[in-house]
Parts: sequence; structure tokens; C-alpha cells
Amino acid sequence: MLRIQAIDHVVIRAIDLERMVAFYRDVLGCPVERRRDDLGLVHLRAGDSLIDLVAVDGRLGRAGGAAPGREARNMEHLCLRIEDFDHARLREAFARVGVDVGPEEDNFGAHGDGPSLYLRDPEGNGIELKAAVRG
Repeated sequence: MLRIQAIDHVVIRAIDLERMVAFYRDVLGCPVERRRDDLGLVHLRAGDSLIDLVAVDGRLGRAGGAAPGREARNMEHLCLRIEDFDHARLREAFARVGVDVGPEEDNFGAHGDGPSLYLRDPEGNGIELKAAVRG
């Protein structure tokens, strides 16, 4: 039987690869770890994991079929656990860069219950930012 340790990476197909890289790098703070322009692939570091962005018109992306759109996104959402969760500070920081943030919610995740908030990347994929477990 397999015993999963963690999520290694998540792959998101992107219509506008550079706009998506800018969002994940500049807005969420995920530095570019490696680029594979021959594949249309950018690996971004998210803590111990990676977020891989794949251009839909690149070598890897074409294998995935039609591009995501309003009625067919790549996923519902991806959840990133963050340190120093301060909803008001996060809302203010995202507002400065034009990103709408939903209300704070209390949700269960891999490390227990805790506050989280939701936003969307430039192509409509959902992102949940989640605090560590409440004491």
C-alpha cells in the first residue's frame, strides 16, 4: 500500500503563460525554480512543493486538449498553507494589486481546522490561502 507523504507539484495549464507566471511569482510570492521553454513549462516554488504552469499552446499543453475557459477550468482550487495569516493585511495587500479576496472562512485542511480565504488567478483558477491549525 502506498503512503503519500505530501503533494510534490500541481500542474496548471495556462492560456497566457507569462501573465500567470507574473501572478504566482509577484502576487503570491512563488519564485521561479526552473523554466523549460522547449516544453512551455515553468516550475514555481511553493514551500516544499511546486506549482507548474504549462502553456496550452506548448509541447506539453497541447496534449491536454482545449484551453480552460469560463465553463471549463483546470481545477476547482488549489490550497496553499501560509504563515502569518492576517485576513485584513492580506485583503489590503491583494487590493493594492487589483486582486479580489473573499471573506475569511474556517475550513478543514491537511493540518486541521483554521481560517482561509479565496481568490482567483488571472485565468479564473481558484486559490485558497489557509492558515496553520488554530491552537
